Amino acid sequence: MRLSRMGAFFPSRLSFLPTLLRRLGAEKAKLTRPVWEMNAAGFGHAVYSIDLGGYTYSLIAISTDIPPERRTDRVIATEWDSAYVLFDGVPDADDIARIVATAPKQEAARFTHRELVLSRANKSVRLFDYVVDCLKAGQQPDPAQVEATGYLMRTTAVYGNGKFGIADRGHFADRPGLSGPFMAEMLTVWMIRNFTHDLVEHVGGMALSDDIKRMLGIGNSTGLGMAPFLVAHPLLLDAWMQVRETALARVRAAELPPDARSRLVALSKGAAQHLDGWHVADEIGQANLETMRREWPVVMERIADTPSVDALIKEADVWSEGTQERLVSLCIDAFPDLVDGLTECMATPFVPVLDPTMPCAELAALIARDWDWACAIDYAQPEEEAQFWYVSEEKLEPRLGNRHAEPGGELESPLDVARRVKALARDLPEAGRLGSFLAQHPQHRSAARRVQTLAHHPYGEIRDNLISDRCLPIDMLRCKLSFFGASRFDPKSDRWTRITLARGAPLPGELHLAEAWHPACDP
Repeated sequence: MRLSRMGAFFPSRLSFLPTLLRRLGAEKAKLTRPVWEMNAAGFGHAVYSIDLGGYTYSLIAISTDIPPERRTDRVIATEWDSAYVLFDGVPDADDIARIVATAPKQEAARFTHRELVLSRANKSVRLFDYVVDCLKAGQQPDPAQVEATGYLMRTTAVYGNGKFGIADRGHFADRPGLSGPFMAEMLTVWMIRNFTHDLVEHVGGMALSDDIKRMLGIGNSTGLGMAPFLVAHPLLLDAWMQVRETALARVRAAELPPDARSRLVALSKGAAQHLDGWHVADEIGQANLETMRREWPVVMERIADTPSVDALIKEADVWSEGTQERLVSLCIDAFPDLVDGLTECMATPFVPVLDPTMPCAELAALIARDWDWACAIDYAQPEEEAQFWYVSEEKLEPRLGNRHAEPGGELESPLDVARRVKALARDLPEAGRLGSFLAQHPQHRSAARRVQTLAHHPYGEIRDNLISDRCLPIDMLRCKLSFFGASRFDPKSDRWTRITLARGAPLPGELHLAEAWHPACDP
């Protein structure tokens, strides 16, 4: 649970998007397109429908003509090339007309409980126009140029859980197929991907080859707005990590029979191809990639010779964290029969609870047992409290400021968990009940609740100082995105990254092949 380790994670078959696509494949789901109202330039709307878990869900996609100078990926933008709504059921003409009129407004509009997910995306104009020109000329685009970008559109938000009046997660959380975290959002992204394929074919007047379509996922730029999620949802983080660690424990305890070894060898070759085609501008990121490229041939040799996964994981200690975590993902993927059932445990029924009857001495013992790392930090040192988290008034999104050089520290968001727990430990009396103490010191309430809650959820806390000058938010982003199933991480700084979702994923007619898709191994 250290940031550098979490920032080295890779997707696996436990990730949300692969899990969803396997479910669709097992149900023999069919994606249909009952509505296509697009003009020759590709502006208008379309509706896609698919059945999942006994329910029908429809994506309403709206393509809009906007001037180039008004196109921006900033979260506070008010115009986008396209907007999307995941609708509960099959929309009638009135539903479609309402959503076509309101969805392009996004935050400025309001929605109903029939709308489950709200999203928008902009074109990757250079690649979109290039592909259109190739198709109009009767040619397929050059795979190398497609590979360089990897998507025709990039989302700037995929909203769920009650934003702007759409349905709360509780409205569908018990439905088969959508009960796991972010499943509705992943379904939306996969359907958007298919819309982008259809749109470029419509404008270009010719079909793309399936090979090119598979290379084209959905892009996304993710920044500090996502980083606090893992801190704000410790029980969900614990569930994800528990599943991952349980899966790893299972495969380490298993033998490595010929079929599993063959799968692992094949996956390692796919990972090598993935590494060869993965380049980033960020110096630290590229250095890590080069390290993995140097180490990977040795990993492949050991996969062919090592008697067990346990031995292989133990040998991995000599390699970089990136190589270690890539190997962990591949080992998990090589044993589907052992790990796939664990995806049902990715959601959590638990909520944080404060017990005011707990003796203060008992709470102090929990802090001593679980939070020694936090209490060992000297927050009097400037470097240990160098940064502060706050919400930008302009963008209404989390941001990170320099405490010693910028104003606004008094507006700090409570992401300084470690410091707060140490302050609680310092003030906690040796006797008495917690409720009486908190009545006199209410500023410690959130820290006390967190200590009590995480006493039984050991993977719920990032064990690093999130306000030190060493904190790199990109590590939190990478961790969460790996659970989504993202690939081709392309960090632009330590605060934001570009990624691709569904690159290499099965097309609508190939969902029966979803079992074999591994996002960490796309070529």
